[in-house]
Amino acid sequence: MLKEFKEFAMRGNVVDMAVGIIIGAAFGKIVESLVKDLIMPPIGLLLGKVDFANLFVVLREGTTMGPYLSVDAAQKAGAVTFNYGTFINTCISFIIVAFAVFLLIRTINRMKRAEEAAPAAPAEDIVLLREIRDALKK
Repeated sequence: MLKEFKEFAMRGNVVDMAVGIIIGAAFGKIVESLVKDLIMPPIGLLLGKVDFANLFVVLREGTTMGPYLSVDAAQKAGAVTFNYGTFINTCISFIIVAFAVFLLIRTINRMKRAEEAAPAAPAEDIVLLREIRDALKK
């Protein structure tokens, strides 16, 4: 049983999948930072110094009464919040990841079509046999 598991785990597909998952997790963190640290601050500045991460609605007050300056402050006070700003950030992250995957798949598909479209040159012996055939016809 241990031998079978080792054979399964060492198959190319399983190893490729593991590498893909690890790289995907790292790519997700990069995209999260891109959205949170580079894209949203200028958008927030253009919209009047809005910090999307702190856009929320208090559904129920906490132990200390609001107004709360941030989601963290509201949650520390025990308030129940509807965090739509975080959701907006997550949606933008998803769109960026989906677009990157689209570009990757599009490139792979173009490469496959290019390989299929280019006919392979005939082997040298086939070319020689064709020349002999053509010479015999004459």
